[in-house]
Amino acid sequence: MEKRTLGPSGIQLSVLGLGCWSFGGQEGDYWGAHDDRDDAAIIAQALENGVNYFDTAEGYNDGRSEAALGRALAGLRAEAIIGTKISPQNTEPAALRQHCEASLRRLGVDTIDIYMVHWPITDYPVADAFATLADLRAEGKIRAIGVSNFGPTQLAEALATGVPIEVNQLGYGLLNRIIEFEILPVCRQHGIGVAAYMPLMQGLLTGRWRSADEIPLTRRRTRHFSSDRPGTRHGEPGAEAEVFAAIDGIARLAEAQGMPMADMALAWAAAQPGVTTVIVGTRTLAQLDESLAGIGRTLAPDVLAELDRLTQPVKAKLGSNADLWQSGANSRIR
Repeated sequence: MEKRTLGPSGIQLSVLGLGCWSFGGQEGDYWGAHDDRDDAAIIAQALENGVNYFDTAEGYNDGRSEAALGRALAGLRAEAIIGTKISPQNTEPAALRQHCEASLRRLGVDTIDIYMVHWPITDYPVADAFATLADLRAEGKIRAIGVSNFGPTQLAEALATGVPIEVNQLGYGLLNRIIEFEILPVCRQHGIGVAAYMPLMQGLLTGRWRSADEIPLTRRRTRHFSSDRPGTRHGEPGAEAEVFAAIDGIARLAEAQGMPMADMALAWAAAQPGVTTVIVGTRTLAQLDESLAGIGRTLAPDVLAELDRLTQPVKAKLGSNADLWQSGANSRIR
Protein backbone atom coordinates (compact mmCIF):
# COMPACT_ATOMS: atom_id res chain seq x y z
CA MET A 1 0.00 0.00 0.00
CA GLU A 2 1.41 3.36 -1.04
CA LYS A 3 2.00 5.85 1.79
CA ARG A 4 1.91 9.63 1.32
CA THR A 5 3.17 12.32 3.67
CA LEU A 6 0.46 14.53 5.16
CA GLY A 7 1.39 18.19 4.68
CA PRO A 8 4.49 19.17 6.67
CA SER A 9 3.52 16.86 9.57
CA GLY A 10 5.69 13.94 8.51
CA ILE A 11 2.75 11.58 9.18
CA GLN A 12 2.59 8.84 6.56
CA LEU A 13 -0.94 7.94 5.48
CA SER A 14 -2.00 5.02 3.34
CA VAL A 15 -3.46 6.24 0.06
CA LEU A 16 -6.62 4.33 1.00
CA GLY A 17 -8.18 5.51 4.24
CA LEU A 18 -10.97 3.70 6.02
CA GLY A 19 -14.04 5.78 6.83
CA CYS A 20 -15.58 4.55 10.10
CA TRP A 21 -18.89 6.43 10.18
CA SER A 22 -20.81 3.13 10.17
CA PHE A 23 -18.89 1.79 13.19
CA GLY A 24 -20.96 1.58 16.36
CA GLY A 25 -24.11 2.09 14.31
CA GLN A 26 -27.53 1.23 15.68
CA GLU A 27 -30.94 0.95 14.08
CA GLY A 28 -32.02 4.44 13.05
CA ASP A 29 -28.48 5.73 12.49
CA TYR A 30 -27.54 6.94 9.00
CA TRP A 31 -25.83 3.68 7.98
CA GLY A 32 -27.89 1.41 10.24
CA ALA A 33 -26.75 -1.20 12.75
CA HIS A 34 -23.18 -2.46 12.75
CA ASP A 35 -21.66 -5.24 14.82
CA ASP A 36 -18.43 -4.83 16.81
CA ARG A 37 -17.22 -8.17 15.46
CA ASP A 38 -17.54 -6.86 11.91
CA ASP A 39 -15.63 -3.70 12.87
CA ALA A 40 -12.78 -5.73 14.35
CA ALA A 41 -12.55 -8.00 11.32
CA ILE A 42 -12.51 -5.05 8.91
CA ILE A 43 -9.80 -3.26 10.91
CA ALA A 44 -7.62 -6.37 11.08
CA GLN A 45 -7.92 -7.03 7.35
CA ALA A 46 -7.27 -3.39 6.50
CA LEU A 47 -4.07 -3.35 8.58
CA GLU A 48 -2.92 -6.61 7.01
CA ASN A 49 -3.24 -4.97 3.59
CA GLY A 50 -1.31 -1.83 4.49
CA VAL A 51 -4.19 0.51 5.33
CA ASN A 52 -3.13 2.59 8.32
CA TYR A 53 -5.52 5.57 8.30
CA PHE A 54 -8.86 5.32 10.11
CA ASP A 55 -11.23 8.28 10.02
CA THR A 56 -14.04 9.04 12.46
CA ALA A 57 -15.72 11.97 14.24
CA GLU A 58 -17.37 12.74 17.54
CA GLY A 59 -20.58 13.36 15.63
CA TYR A 60 -20.67 9.93 13.99
CA ASN A 61 -23.38 7.93 15.76
CA ASP A 62 -23.14 10.22 18.81
CA GLY A 63 -19.58 9.17 19.57
CA ARG A 64 -20.22 5.44 19.19
CA SER A 65 -18.09 5.35 16.04
CA GLU A 66 -15.06 6.56 18.02
CA ALA A 67 -15.73 4.04 20.77
CA ALA A 68 -16.15 1.16 18.32
CA LEU A 69 -12.98 2.13 16.47
CA GLY A 70 -11.12 2.25 19.78
CA ARG A 71 -12.31 -1.26 20.66
CA ALA A 72 -11.40 -2.59 17.21
CA LEU A 73 -7.88 -1.13 17.50
CA ALA A 74 -7.24 -2.50 20.99
CA GLY A 75 -3.72 -3.90 20.94
CA LEU A 76 -3.12 -2.53 17.44
CA ARG A 77 -2.72 1.18 18.21
CA ALA A 78 0.92 1.35 17.14
CA GLU A 79 -0.03 0.29 13.60
CA ALA A 80 -2.76 2.87 13.08
CA ILE A 81 -3.13 6.57 12.32
CA ILE A 82 -6.37 7.86 13.82
CA GLY A 83 -8.16 10.96 12.58
CA THR A 84 -11.22 12.34 14.31
CA LYS A 85 -13.21 15.55 14.09
CA ILE A 86 -14.75 18.00 16.53
CA SER A 87 -18.06 19.65 15.68
CA PRO A 88 -17.79 23.46 15.22
CA GLN A 89 -20.37 24.19 17.90
CA ASN A 90 -17.93 22.65 20.40
CA THR A 91 -14.95 24.88 19.59
CA GLU A 92 -15.24 27.41 22.41
CA PRO A 93 -11.87 26.85 24.14
CA ALA A 94 -13.11 25.23 27.35
CA ALA A 95 -15.62 23.06 25.49
CA LEU A 96 -13.00 22.14 22.87
CA ARG A 97 -10.73 20.79 25.59
CA GLN A 98 -13.57 18.80 27.12
CA HIS A 99 -14.59 17.32 23.79
CA CYS A 100 -11.02 16.43 22.88
CA GLU A 101 -10.68 14.59 26.19
CA ALA A 102 -13.96 12.79 25.55
CA SER A 103 -12.73 11.65 22.13
CA LEU A 104 -9.47 10.42 23.66
CA ARG A 105 -11.44 8.37 26.20
CA ARG A 106 -13.79 6.88 23.63
CA LEU A 107 -10.89 5.98 21.34
CA GLY A 108 -8.89 4.60 24.26
CA VAL A 109 -5.73 6.49 23.28
CA ASP A 110 -3.40 9.06 24.77
CA THR A 111 -2.94 10.99 21.53
CA ILE A 112 -5.12 11.67 18.50
CA ASP A 113 -2.96 11.67 15.37
CA ILE A 114 -5.06 14.10 13.32
CA TYR A 115 -7.67 16.31 15.00
CA MET A 116 -9.91 18.24 12.62
CA VAL A 117 -12.63 20.86 12.90
CA HIS A 118 -15.51 19.13 11.13
CA TRP A 119 -17.17 22.20 9.55
CA PRO A 120 -16.27 25.90 9.54
CA ILE A 121 -16.56 27.73 12.85
CA THR A 122 -19.31 30.37 12.94
CA ASP A 123 -20.24 30.83 16.61
CA TYR A 124 -16.85 31.44 18.25
CA PRO A 125 -13.63 33.33 17.44
CA VAL A 126 -11.57 31.23 15.04
CA ALA A 127 -8.31 32.49 16.56
CA ASP A 128 -9.29 31.24 20.03
CA ALA A 129 -10.22 27.80 18.73
CA PHE A 130 -6.98 27.34 16.81
CA ALA A 131 -4.91 28.65 19.72
CA THR A 132 -6.51 25.95 21.87
CA LEU A 133 -5.76 23.33 19.22
CA ALA A 134 -2.14 24.48 19.19
CA ASP A 135 -2.02 24.15 22.99
CA LEU A 136 -3.44 20.63 22.81
CA ARG A 137 -0.76 19.72 20.29
CA ALA A 138 1.97 21.16 22.50
CA GLU A 139 0.60 19.06 25.38
CA GLY A 140 0.78 15.88 23.30
CA LYS A 141 -2.97 15.39 23.11
CA ILE A 142 -2.93 15.67 19.31
CA ARG A 143 -0.20 15.35 16.69
CA ALA A 144 -1.57 17.30 13.73
CA ILE A 145 -4.29 19.90 13.26
CA GLY A 146 -6.70 19.83 10.37
CA VAL A 147 -10.02 21.05 9.07
CA SER A 148 -12.85 19.58 7.07
CA ASN A 149 -15.13 21.28 4.54
CA PHE A 150 -13.28 24.62 4.73
CA GLY A 151 -13.48 26.86 1.67
CA PRO A 152 -10.79 29.35 0.54
CA THR A 153 -12.00 32.22 2.74
CA GLN A 154 -12.32 29.95 5.77
CA LEU A 155 -8.90 28.44 5.11
CA ALA A 156 -7.39 31.90 4.89
CA GLU A 157 -8.95 32.83 8.23
CA ALA A 158 -7.59 29.68 9.87
CA LEU A 159 -4.13 30.12 8.35
CA ALA A 160 -4.06 33.74 9.54
CA THR A 161 -3.94 32.44 13.12
CA GLY A 162 -0.43 31.15 12.42
CA VAL A 163 -1.37 27.61 13.42
CA PRO A 164 -0.20 25.08 10.78
CA ILE A 165 -3.09 23.33 9.00
CA GLU A 166 -2.00 19.89 7.84
CA VAL A 167 -5.13 18.64 6.08
CA ASN A 168 -8.48 19.68 4.66
CA GLN A 169 -10.94 16.80 4.42
CA LEU A 170 -13.19 17.44 1.45
CA GLY A 171 -15.76 15.72 -0.70
CA TYR A 172 -13.98 14.87 -3.96
CA GLY A 173 -14.53 12.38 -6.75
CA LEU A 174 -15.47 12.05 -10.39
CA LEU A 175 -19.03 13.28 -9.75
CA ASN A 176 -17.94 15.96 -7.28
CA ARG A 177 -15.01 17.94 -8.67
CA ILE A 178 -16.13 21.23 -7.14
CA ILE A 179 -12.98 21.75 -5.05
CA GLU A 180 -10.96 22.05 -8.26
CA PHE A 181 -12.40 25.54 -8.83
CA GLU A 182 -11.05 27.33 -5.75
CA ILE A 183 -10.27 25.12 -2.76
CA LEU A 184 -7.76 22.64 -4.16
CA PRO A 185 -5.46 25.37 -5.51
CA VAL A 186 -5.34 27.02 -2.07
CA CYS A 187 -4.53 23.69 -0.41
CA ARG A 188 -1.70 23.06 -2.86
CA GLN A 189 -0.37 26.59 -2.44
CA HIS A 190 -0.08 26.16 1.33
CA GLY A 191 1.02 22.53 1.37
CA ILE A 192 -2.24 21.36 2.96
CA GLY A 193 -2.98 17.72 2.27
CA VAL A 194 -6.40 16.74 0.95
CA ALA A 195 -8.26 13.78 2.42
CA ALA A 196 -10.89 13.01 -0.21
CA TYR A 197 -14.18 11.62 1.10
CA MET A 198 -17.19 10.28 -0.85
CA PRO A 199 -15.06 9.32 -3.89
CA LEU A 200 -17.86 6.94 -4.97
CA MET A 201 -20.54 9.56 -4.31
CA GLN A 202 -22.38 7.36 -1.81
CA GLY A 203 -22.62 4.45 -4.24
CA LEU A 204 -23.46 6.29 -7.47
CA LEU A 205 -20.12 5.22 -8.95
CA THR A 206 -20.52 1.55 -8.11
CA GLY A 207 -22.93 0.98 -11.00
CA ARG A 208 -25.65 -0.06 -8.59
CA TRP A 209 -28.19 2.50 -9.83
CA ARG A 210 -28.83 3.85 -13.32
CA SER A 211 -31.67 6.27 -12.54
CA ALA A 212 -32.42 8.68 -9.73
CA ASP A 213 -35.67 6.93 -8.83
CA GLU A 214 -33.76 3.78 -7.82
CA ILE A 215 -31.55 5.58 -5.28
CA PRO A 216 -32.48 5.55 -1.56
CA LEU A 217 -33.98 8.83 -0.38
CA THR A 218 -31.12 9.67 1.99
CA ARG A 219 -28.60 9.45 -0.86
CA ARG A 220 -30.37 11.77 -3.29
CA ARG A 221 -30.43 14.95 -1.25
CA THR A 222 -27.32 16.53 -2.77
CA ARG A 223 -27.21 19.24 -5.42
CA HIS A 224 -26.81 16.51 -8.04
CA PHE A 225 -30.55 15.92 -7.71
CA SER A 226 -33.56 18.10 -8.40
CA SER A 227 -34.96 20.09 -5.49
CA ASP A 228 -38.31 18.58 -6.42
CA ARG A 229 -37.13 15.38 -4.76
CA PRO A 230 -38.11 14.88 -1.10
CA GLY A 231 -35.42 15.60 1.45
CA THR A 232 -33.49 18.17 -0.56
CA ARG A 233 -32.97 21.68 0.81
CA HIS A 234 -30.81 23.36 -1.83
CA GLY A 235 -33.65 24.72 -3.99
CA GLU A 236 -31.74 24.15 -7.24
CA PRO A 237 -32.63 22.31 -10.46
CA GLY A 238 -29.93 19.69 -9.92
CA ALA A 239 -27.78 17.99 -12.54
CA GLU A 240 -29.51 14.65 -13.01
CA ALA A 241 -29.14 14.48 -16.81
CA GLU A 242 -25.44 15.33 -16.61
CA VAL A 243 -24.84 12.90 -13.72
CA PHE A 244 -26.40 9.88 -15.40
CA ALA A 245 -24.81 10.67 -18.76
CA ALA A 246 -21.45 10.71 -16.96
CA ILE A 247 -22.21 7.45 -15.16
CA ASP A 248 -23.10 5.76 -18.46
CA GLY A 249 -19.89 7.01 -20.05
CA ILE A 250 -17.76 5.92 -17.10
CA ALA A 251 -19.41 2.49 -17.10
CA ARG A 252 -18.61 2.00 -20.80
CA LEU A 253 -15.03 3.16 -20.30
CA ALA A 254 -14.57 0.87 -17.31
CA GLU A 255 -15.92 -2.09 -19.28
CA ALA A 256 -13.52 -1.32 -22.12
CA GLN A 257 -10.65 -1.25 -19.63
CA GLY A 258 -11.79 -4.50 -18.03
CA MET A 259 -12.34 -3.15 -14.54
CA PRO A 260 -15.28 -2.34 -12.27
CA MET A 261 -16.49 1.25 -12.41
CA ALA A 262 -15.81 1.72 -8.69
CA ASP A 263 -12.18 0.69 -9.20
CA MET A 264 -11.82 3.31 -11.90
CA ALA A 265 -13.35 6.00 -9.69
CA LEU A 266 -11.04 5.23 -6.76
CA ALA A 267 -7.98 5.10 -8.99
CA TRP A 268 -8.92 8.47 -10.51
CA ALA A 269 -9.25 10.08 -7.07
CA ALA A 270 -5.92 8.69 -5.90
CA ALA A 271 -4.21 10.01 -9.05
CA GLN A 272 -5.25 13.65 -8.48
CA PRO A 273 -2.44 16.04 -7.48
CA GLY A 274 -2.72 17.20 -3.89
CA VAL A 275 -4.69 14.18 -2.65
CA THR A 276 -3.00 12.47 0.29
CA THR A 277 -5.57 9.82 1.09
CA VAL A 278 -8.90 8.64 -0.35
CA ILE A 279 -11.42 7.76 2.36
CA VAL A 280 -13.87 4.96 1.64
CA GLY A 281 -16.60 3.77 3.97
CA THR A 282 -16.66 0.01 4.42
CA ARG A 283 -19.33 -2.12 6.07
CA THR A 284 -18.13 -5.58 5.00
CA LEU A 285 -14.91 -7.44 4.26
CA ALA A 286 -16.05 -7.83 0.64
CA GLN A 287 -16.38 -4.06 0.28
CA LEU A 288 -12.91 -3.61 1.75
CA ASP A 289 -11.46 -6.07 -0.76
CA GLU A 290 -13.12 -4.15 -3.59
CA SER A 291 -11.66 -0.86 -2.36
CA LEU A 292 -8.18 -2.37 -2.00
CA ALA A 293 -8.35 -3.62 -5.58
CA GLY A 294 -9.47 -0.24 -6.91
CA ILE A 295 -6.94 1.89 -5.08
CA GLY A 296 -4.14 -0.33 -6.37
CA ARG A 297 -4.90 0.33 -10.03
CA THR A 298 -3.04 2.79 -12.24
CA LEU A 299 -4.93 4.57 -15.01
CA ALA A 300 -3.24 5.52 -18.29
CA PRO A 301 -3.07 9.23 -19.16
CA ASP A 302 -5.63 8.86 -21.94
CA VAL A 303 -8.09 7.18 -19.56
CA LEU A 304 -7.63 9.96 -17.00
CA ALA A 305 -8.23 12.53 -19.71
CA GLU A 306 -11.39 10.78 -20.89
CA LEU A 307 -12.73 10.62 -17.32
CA ASP A 308 -12.13 14.34 -16.99
CA ARG A 309 -14.02 14.94 -20.24
CA LEU A 310 -16.94 12.71 -19.27
CA THR A 311 -17.45 14.45 -15.92
CA GLN A 312 -16.80 18.03 -17.02
CA PRO A 313 -20.53 18.74 -17.63
CA VAL A 314 -21.34 17.71 -14.04
CA LYS A 315 -18.55 19.91 -12.72
CA ALA A 316 -19.77 22.87 -14.79
CA LYS A 317 -23.42 22.39 -13.75
CA LEU A 318 -22.66 22.18 -10.02
CA GLY A 319 -20.34 25.19 -10.13
CA SER A 320 -17.98 26.34 -7.40
CA ASN A 321 -20.28 25.95 -4.37
CA ALA A 322 -18.65 23.06 -2.50
CA ASP A 323 -21.59 22.53 -0.14
CA LEU A 324 -23.43 19.64 -1.76
CA TRP A 325 -26.52 20.10 0.39
CA GLN A 326 -27.06 23.87 0.42
CA SER A 327 -27.48 26.55 -2.25
CA GLY A 328 -24.74 29.05 -2.96
CA ALA A 329 -26.55 31.70 -0.91
CA ASN A 330 -26.69 29.37 2.10
CA SER A 331 -23.43 27.50 1.57
CA ARG A 332 -21.50 26.58 4.71
CA ILE A 333 -18.30 26.32 2.67
CA ARG A 334 -16.90 29.68 1.57
